[in-house]
Parts: sequence; structure tokens; C-alpha cells
Amino acid sequence: MKKTLILVLVLVSIFSLSVASFAAEPIVMGKADWAAHGTRCFAVAVVAMQGDVIVGAYLDEYQMLPRAETVGVPNSDAAFGEAFANPEQALASKKVNSEYYSNNMAKAGSTVTIANNFKALEEFVLGMTVAELEALLAANTAEAMVDMVTGATLVDNYGYLSAFLAAAKDAQN
Repeated sequence: MKKTLILVLVLVSIFSLSVASFAAEPIVMGKADWAAHGTRCFAVAVVAMQGDVIVGAYLDEYQMLPRAETVGVPNSDAAFGEAFANPEQALASKKVNSEYYSNNMAKAGSTVTIANNFKALEEFVLGMTVAELEALLAANTAEAMVDMVTGATLVDNYGYLSAFLAAAKDAQN
């Protein structure tokens, strides 16, 4: 009798887990290329959405940086790079070049690397719904957002969070 009861409980558990996984909403991806921080760079925000909830997030920003001191995007040292007006500059990821970029930020008083700032923003949006992120941005100024994300001290937190919102809306479409 005990063995039969245990077998039934195990089968019910397995069945309920299978039904729950089939009932779960699919994960969809969204992306936004965004002018989050001035006019000399662009951000790329990517989110994974399950229903209306952000379950994954990635952020990077690209800017022209000194070719001799940084790692450019793929092919920046080939034909793609030949299109840049200044041969001493290359389009580069701030995350890949976090040490270089963060050293420049430190001169302005920053104590958090660009990669860690981006990571804090990525973690901040996890679990948020599109409506929650939209309401947060609508209720706050860009200045208020500077200190709102724990671990992210970027002047343009508002712009980066707006990029995540655009990516989330892209996922919904």
C-alpha cells in the first residue's frame, strides 16, 4: 500500500510539473538600439520576456574609442573599419573595454566601472513588467533616476532604462 501511494504521489508530481511547464508562457526576445547617453554613442538593450515580465536583460554601449588602446568591434580592423573617418578610432564596446572606459569615468569622480553600472541596470529591470517600467520612467525625471538604481551611478540611467523599455515593447510586438 505504501509503495502504491508513493508511486501515485510521484506520478501526480511529475504530471503537475509537466502541465505547469506546458502552461508557462514562451520566452520572447526584444532588442532596441537607443541613444541613451548623448550623441557620440549608442546603446544596445536586449530583454527576454515571459509574458509581460522581463526575465533577462543585457545592455552595452558602443562608441568610437582609440584604436591603439581598445578592442574594436569585429572587422573594425578590416574593410568595415576602413569606413571610419578617423583611422585612429574604432567603434568599440564599452563593456569589452570596461577598464579603459572606466578609467576615464574615474577622472570625473566615478567609483563604479561601466560594466558594473550596466550589470546593476540589467539586474534592476529583472522581474519588472512593461507597465511597471513605463510607470517608473513616467513618474521620475532623468535627474531622479541617477540615484534610484542601487549600484548604478550613471548620469543617464533614465536613458538606459528607456532603452530596456523599448526592447521590452519590441519583444511584445
